[in-house]
Amino acid sequence: MIRFFPSPQLLLAIALASGLVSVSCKTPATTGRGKAANAAATGKRNEAGLAAPSWNQPGQGGLPTSVGTRESYSKISTNLPFIALTFDDGPHPVNTPRLLDMLRERNVKATFYVVGTNARAYPEILRRIITEGHEIGSHTITHGNITKMSDNQIREEMRGGIEIITSATGVPPRTFRPPYGAITSAQKSWIRAEFGTPSILWSVDPEDWKKPGSSVVASRLVAGAAPGGILLVHDIHAPSIDAMPSALDQLLAKGFQFITVTQLIAMEGKG
Repeated sequence: MIRFFPSPQLLLAIALASGLVSVSCKTPATTGRGKAANAAATGKRNEAGLAAPSWNQPGQGGLPTSVGTRESYSKISTNLPFIALTFDDGPHPVNTPRLLDMLRERNVKATFYVVGTNARAYPEILRRIITEGHEIGSHTITHGNITKMSDNQIREEMRGGIEIITSATGVPPRTFRPPYGAITSAQKSWIRAEFGTPSILWSVDPEDWKKPGSSVVASRLVAGAAPGGILLVHDIHAPSIDAMPSALDQLLAKGFQFITVTQLIAMEGKG
């Protein structure tokens, strides 16, 4: 029996027809965001003096995108079969291009949280990521634990990471992931206010950095996936990339559709 798995575009069409999703590009409410949110909404420079990420621009495949209104996301609430696959700590000169080949073969879109030092070394990989329809988020310059930094040190890490990505691709990052997932509530708040970027955590962590084996990484990703989930993987580890064909194929067979983090946030409360 042939199984049919709807594309993101078809799922969006069904959601539109049933009134579950609106594609209007209205700017989210800016209560509590002040000038930073207004700058992000209009594409002007933000309070940190950087090109502010724009809000709700059309995403790949006609799907709406958003950075939402919350200070942080580890998943979103939806019954639609959308998930976001995210990769941390790259780009890696060998692993990341190999991963991009796998994603392209399956028409899977992902979000890459890049470290500034690696991004500066391999700008051509960043450009390929953007060209192939993926998304890039900031992961600081040095991958330090920001809970142990002063606010000014964090600002330097944030500004530097954003500038490296923007210089390489022409596209400012719209979301931020704190290294190790370490961040305080106060830091989430002022980073969102100053830079306009929500802090993105995750709902599924296969602990691939412990190198448990490719089959284990794949099985943990598949077992943990649920609608609205954000999956964490590290593209600096070859065994993690080895796990991707099996994990991707199993998740696709279950009917999941892979979209970027900002596309996933736009699905909040839908379905």
